[in-house]
Amino acid sequence: MFLDREHSIAPAGFSRWRVPPAALAIHLAIGQAYAFSVFNLPLSTLVGIDKPAPTDWKLTTIGWIFSTAIVVLGLSAFTFGCWLEEVGPRKAMFCSALCFAGGFFVAALGVQTHQIWIIYLGYGVIGGIGLGLGYISPVSTLIKWFPDRPGMATGLAIMGFGGGAMIGSPLAVALMAHFKTPTSLGVAETFMAMGAVYFVFMMFGVFTVRLPAPGWKPEGWTQAAVTAKSGAAHAAPAPDVHVDEAIKTRQFWLLWAVLCLNVTAGIGVLGQASPMIQEMFPGVIGAAAAAGFVGLLSLANMIGRFVWSSCSDIIGRRTTYMIFFVLGAALYALIPTTGRMGSVTYFVAFYAVILSMYGGGFATIPAYLRDLFGVMHVGAIHGRLLTAWSVAGVAGPVLVNYIREYQIANGVAKANAYSVTMYLMAGLLVVGFIANFLVKPVDASHHWKGGSSNV
Repeated sequence: MFLDREHSIAPAGFSRWRVPPAALAIHLAIGQAYAFSVFNLPLSTLVGIDKPAPTDWKLTTIGWIFSTAIVVLGLSAFTFGCWLEEVGPRKAMFCSALCFAGGFFVAALGVQTHQIWIIYLGYGVIGGIGLGLGYISPVSTLIKWFPDRPGMATGLAIMGFGGGAMIGSPLAVALMAHFKTPTSLGVAETFMAMGAVYFVFMMFGVFTVRLPAPGWKPEGWTQAAVTAKSGAAHAAPAPDVHVDEAIKTRQFWLLWAVLCLNVTAGIGVLGQASPMIQEMFPGVIGAAAAAGFVGLLSLANMIGRFVWSSCSDIIGRRTTYMIFFVLGAALYALIPTTGRMGSVTYFVAFYAVILSMYGGGFATIPAYLRDLFGVMHVGAIHGRLLTAWSVAGVAGPVLVNYIREYQIANGVAKANAYSVTMYLMAGLLVVGFIANFLVKPVDASHHWKGGSSNV
């Protein structure tokens, strides 16, 4: 069958540079999740149209759509990571496309019937499975194609996810404007159209992706050409560790904490980016400008994934994460000051840097895992580590949304309702710095001593 692993092995002479576009096709599509905040305000006025009606959903209720999708992303990556290694990326990408597009279609039904649980099921659960499968499917493939530059390779694989909102945000706004009528905001129709468009786009990745033949190596590249020190520039992968053994190590859980804390600090902002900038700068930033802000954050997220992960090939993964946590904590602590100054420029600039490091953290973590646990099961180990994203996908938006609600209920102006959250995020990044500092090479007792394994 065309989708089977054995039919996706690259023939002799196949250029490995044809694989990154396949990865980008998948990640640019599923990266739409980062633009979901442009639907938050329209979903909160589906009945009232111009303003929320008593039966309309609150933003805290709507926020769980995004959180559910991220939770299921991590859980599906955990569940299907080993299956992906067995069946190959092509079949996983195809299943991802079916689920991601199907999630939009089911969510459209939920909007049409005004049943929030159907949207949770569609975009959150079904779409979330598509997110998880699509997210991890290109990673181990590109690491196999680029053993000489693993950081750059994972940046290529994952940068599209960060940039997906650059397409998804303006596309959603344009489609809602096109389908809008005096009695409808056009959200259901937009979900249907986006599901169809993204399915077709993802098929390019399915038909293009290939696996290297067993034993393939880049021309002129040998293990002797790299340094063996973990985390050093162009480091050789560590001896292989089986996925089931990896989760028993201290290093796995330290990296789990590192990823969870870095993501928590950024994902709450992404999930609420459009309403947040409008509320912090009332009368200055409108819906169109806020959509532009979401797109800019997406650009920073995408560029950061490639730039930071490529830098990690030079300065090492551990050092890269040290920079993320120190600089990120300082910028979060300064965000409330930009609001009090009324400086949109500083506010946007600080968040652009923060989101570049947020994206860089995602792109660097697979290479970090490869440095510590080898390449044999890196995709499956990466899938299990992404449960940290599931936790962060709840913690981040909850911190932002519910602390905001509490502040406003106690008389705090909307423009100042995010200050406490920003200071809390800075504190979380300090804890992440400590966890990353404690990461050391994996003890030899955990190394795989058997033959080759495809899981």
